[in-house]
Amino acid sequence: MRAADIPEYVQDGVVDCGITGADLVAERGARVTELLRLGFGGCTLEAAVPEESPVVELAELGGLRVATVYPTLSRRLLAGRGVEVELVDVTGAVEVAPRLGLADAIVDLVSSGNTLRTNGLRSLGSLFASEAVLVAAEEPDDASLRLAPILRSVVQAREARYLMLNAPERSLDEICALVPGSGAPSVIPLAQPGMVAVHALVPAADVWRLLPRLEAAGASSILLVPVERMLA
Repeated sequence: MRAADIPEYVQDGVVDCGITGADLVAERGARVTELLRLGFGGCTLEAAVPEESPVVELAELGGLRVATVYPTLSRRLLAGRGVEVELVDVTGAVEVAPRLGLADAIVDLVSSGNTLRTNGLRSLGSLFASEAVLVAAEEPDDASLRLAPILRSVVQAREARYLMLNAPERSLDEICALVPGSGAPSVIPLAQPGMVAVHALVPAADVWRLLPRLEAAGASSILLVPVERMLA
């Protein structure tokens, strides 16, 4: 099914829950409940103008023609900032609208920004942050509520690594101070006198900065293991 149709299927009870973009839910104005942000498909809805345009701020779009495939969401977000524009509803290739004389600016989803640059456009700023979301009916049923924690355990696990290391007992305080994450690390005595094993969950984004600091503090036999499921 097309991602744009998922909010409607969920709202109408055709399915118990669905995965789609937060931007599509907002554009449809669907009567659904967002159960979980899934951590992929991240992008932002941004206003952009041609490089040569004198417009440098969102407020300066007032009264101009703006092309978008998100007319409902764009109107609401711009009006919320006190900017009233004439929206031009297009169905694709919105980036070429200014070059064709169809509009003075655009509002479109941006991921890396490469498409804007390729078409000679510059962003005026983000209006809305989107990613893939799990949605259910306004009053979710038991099946949907059971599914959400299962998927949440996967999302949270992606953001963590399981750290194991050996260290002299005298270095324990310094090492524990270095280890971020959820709760205190587990400390296990080893057969070798004066040595302990330290186990901890650490943020995946921090591990490459963390490893040399742990080694400098006296850690050895350092292992990092992916986490399959985790409920914090």
